[in-house]
Amino acid sequence: MPTFTVGEAAELLAVSPDTVRRWMDAGQIPAARTAGGRRRVDGAALARFAVERAVNPSSPPVAESARNHFRGLVTKVTKDKVMAQVEIQAGPYRVVSLMSREAADELKLAPGVLAVASVKSTNVVVEVPQPEESP
Repeated sequence: MPTFTVGEAAELLAVSPDTVRRWMDAGQIPAARTAGGRRRVDGAALARFAVERAVNPSSPPVAESARNHFRGLVTKVTKDKVMAQVEIQAGPYRVVSLMSREAADELKLAPGVLAVASVKSTNVVVEVPQPEESP
């Protein structure tokens, strides 16, 4: 299962890193420490928190263009023999995509996985960003 830094969690939740730290200190977001003392958040736990927090978003949606990219966490994947329904929590926004089961399996989509929903008209395409290489 992927884990996220405080900064990455803050970006995904559309808040400051200090806010994420306060939520961690209050026990609202569970975090583990690395050997170096840095906090990391389990992707599935962050996805659950994002869904709970999105019930009452703190700010209203902003008008956006017809082509949007929503970076967020997969919160639910429902599969049958042919199709899959993937739910992504991107800040206060819940994005749902229908795709083939084969595509969902190839992308290894599961709760807690970082994903990007690309929206154009009524079609939602889900991408998984490649890990950044260290210098």
